[in-house]
Order: sequence, then structure tokens, then C-alpha cells
Amino acid sequence: VVALRTADTPAATLGLHRVAIVATAATVVGLVVAIAFGLWLAILRIDFHPWDGWVIAAIILWVIATVALLRSFVEYAKPVHKAKELSASAHTAPSAELTALNRTSTGLLLRAVASAAVVLIVIDMIWKPGA
Repeated sequence: VVALRTADTPAATLGLHRVAIVATAATVVGLVVAIAFGLWLAILRIDFHPWDGWVIAAIILWVIATVALLRSFVEYAKPVHKAKELSASAHTAPSAELTALNRTSTGLLLRAVASAAVVLIVIDMIWKPGA
């Protein structure tokens, strides 16, 4: 996301998109593994229950992080589509419109919300309020 903010050409945008594909796949796998492992632990451990307040809080925060990340993927797909359009029309010079799409404030805000939710999940898991 940070590197993409500096991309102003179709080639740079598409090059960073190839890296983002790997990061996106890793993020999605991490989200699925995290919720599955967390619920498994909550069920496995006798002293924890899936209906404990701190577990429910973690699940809610996980949902917030997941929704924010999935919506950010949509925002960051927009510059890729524009870069492909520009490349198809043999436009290789920097583009102000492409730069603006790469610097999407909505996508950045969604990533910040997701990051904050993940930090709160970690805090919730460490201190287990109400447990």
C-alpha cells in the first residue's frame, strides 16, 4: 500500500500489483487460519468458551478487520484496472488519474481500520478482559 502510493505509471502499478497478489493471498489465508485456530482453542480449552465476552469481542473485531480488508481490496483493484486500460492503449507515461487512484484515501482508511482491529484483537487475546 505504501509503495503503491508512489506509482504513477501503468508499468509501476502493474508491477506492484503482482506483489500485492501474493500479499492478498497470504492475508486471506491468515484471516481464515486465525479465526479457525482461535475458535478451536476456545472450544478445546476447558477454561475458555466461545461465548466468553473477550472471545466474542475478538470475533467481532475479526469481522471488522475482514470486512475492511475485503473492501480495501476492491479499492486497490481500481488502479489496476486503469493501469491495464492505459497499457492496452499504449499509454506508458505517468498519469495523474492513475496516481490519484493509487493514492486512494478510502483504501488507506480501510487498511488503517483493519490494522487497528488486529491490534485490538492482540490486546484482547493477551489481557482477556472479563475472563
